Amino acid sequence: MADVFGNVHLGYMVIETDKFADWRRFGRDAIGMHVDETLSDVMRFRLDDNECRFLLHRGPAEDVSAIGWQLDDHSTFDEVVSRVTRHGVPITEGTAEETALRGVERLVRFPGPNALAQEIFTTARTSDTPLDMRVGGGFVTGEAGMGHVAITTKKPHQMHGYYNTVFDARLTDYIDETISGVKLKIRFLRVNHRHHSVAIAAVKGLPVNPIRTQVQHLNIQVADLDDMTASYQRVGELGFDMALGVGQHTNDKELSYYAVTPSGFEWEVGWNPIVVDAEAESTWETTTYQGISIWGHTPEGRTIIDKLAQFKTGAHSLVHREDGVPALSGSGIPDD
Repeated sequence: MADVFGNVHLGYMVIETDKFADWRRFGRDAIGMHVDETLSDVMRFRLDDNECRFLLHRGPAEDVSAIGWQLDDHSTFDEVVSRVTRHGVPITEGTAEETALRGVERLVRFPGPNALAQEIFTTARTSDTPLDMRVGGGFVTGEAGMGHVAITTKKPHQMHGYYNTVFDARLTDYIDETISGVKLKIRFLRVNHRHHSVAIAAVKGLPVNPIRTQVQHLNIQVADLDDMTASYQRVGELGFDMALGVGQHTNDKELSYYAVTPSGFEWEVGWNPIVVDAEAESTWETTTYQGISIWGHTPEGRTIIDKLAQFKTGAHSLVHREDGVPALSGSGIPDD
């Protein structure tokens, strides 16, 4: 079986929302992305020459509904499809319309943990329309993909096993953090030289998920520090909620802030994280860090009502079955 590590890159996200006007202000005016609106029920954001990095379609979920992964070539694509089908998990071929909306070629979809669909494609189409963005230095995409996604779960070992089975994901490091008396363990997985493309957060010792949405946050990376600080200011000036102010992470050393999207999950804009390049890969050792931040990332605007809502969500999750894909998770990967 061929190893596909390094041939997998985060390509796009699909978001279901009924708040198009708010998302337009958030994505274009606050974060600074290029927006394309060609259909009444579809909005697309661009970060670079790719036709689509975020596809928004109308619906009630107010959540991310799918993650799109770009694979380097047809042999990698065939290998991933073989892994999924060999374990008895069904795949769905993307329709011509779905493929066009995502701006990709050779699209396939299959189930993922937390009912979050996984989509793979081979080639991203580029747009001839010049970018109209409020980010002078641009966003960092390229060979490392466009950023990362963070997911909370009651089954972290199984989710780790899933991404290892499907994409040969490697464990970069852990963070142990206590928030409002709740102990969390976060696992960071890489599928290429980006420090992590997937972060998996779980409450230690309890089968509780305190997050309503399938995704806790998305991350995109700017090339210039000034663009990160400028977008932070715009988020506040335009009246959007801020989850965490500017700070620096302990593990990947990224400077970032976390805004609250119109759909309720968080959106991290970061600058200058470390990379696990070929030289570092050969000697990389998994480390556990205490706390998510070296400095900053101070909560902003959180109220007791927000906390009570989070506790209510966590209590509900005790009796709510969390969708997984056992066939692709194996027995899971326990912590070292």
